Amino acid sequence: MAILSLIQGFLASIGAAVLGLCQAAGHLTLFAGASTSHIVRPPIYPVELWRQFLRIGYFSLPVVGLTALFTGAALALQIYIGGSRFNAESVVPSIVAIGMTRELGPVLGALMVAGRVSASIAAEIGTMRVTEQIDALTTLSTNPLKYLVVPRLVAATIALPMLAFLGDIIGIMGAFLVGVGRLGFNEATYIQITWDFLEFGDVTSGLIKAAVFGFIIAMMGCYHGYNSGRGAQGVGRATTNAVVSASVLIFASNYVLTEILFAA
Repeated sequence: MAILSLIQGFLASIGAAVLGLCQAAGHLTLFAGASTSHIVRPPIYPVELWRQFLRIGYFSLPVVGLTALFTGAALALQIYIGGSRFNAESVVPSIVAIGMTRELGPVLGALMVAGRVSASIAAEIGTMRVTEQIDALTTLSTNPLKYLVVPRLVAATIALPMLAFLGDIIGIMGAFLVGVGRLGFNEATYIQITWDFLEFGDVTSGLIKAAVFGFIIAMMGCYHGYNSGRGAQGVGRATTNAVVSASVLIFASNYVLTEILFAA
């Protein structure tokens, strides 16, 4: 009987976890649907949208640029060392360009922005929830989703492709500097190989991914902040959950988008 009770308790805990996950997924889907539906409906808050665009896009440029620069430089070194085993050192420019534009640029940039922006959004909206400012907006006949969530969703969805594009350029430039200054590539040859192998679809696929990642980052920050628990502990938990869930969904959606965009 004791063993049976342990088995039942173990299965019950698994069932409770699955039900909790389904419930959370349902709440998130309803929240995302309600928020997205307000994007195309007036009123529009252009000042708030511009402010969020600056916070999410412009002020994230330094961390995204530095991440892309050192990622491209390290990637060039690793590909050169690996390629030297097969006398294929010349593939460095092409692989770096494809890797940065398709995967590393949008994914690493999104992860950096998630750590910075998603946490900030969750903390800000969570604090507004705790201090009842969201209730005050409702009292003043202002839809909280329209005023708080929509500008952040739109700003992040627009800003992330721009950041990813700049990150691609900076990352390829970092690899170029290492290739020319450290690995002995000719400047003109390196640029020509990069230009010959890089296709338009490589760049656009990364930008599409970045737009989806931006939506995910803002949605996770807004969702966890909007549904934050009471007190400082609730806001801290919302901030942590926003970053973790955004990071996991970025990796998961990256795989799905790769399957869709590069299906054999």
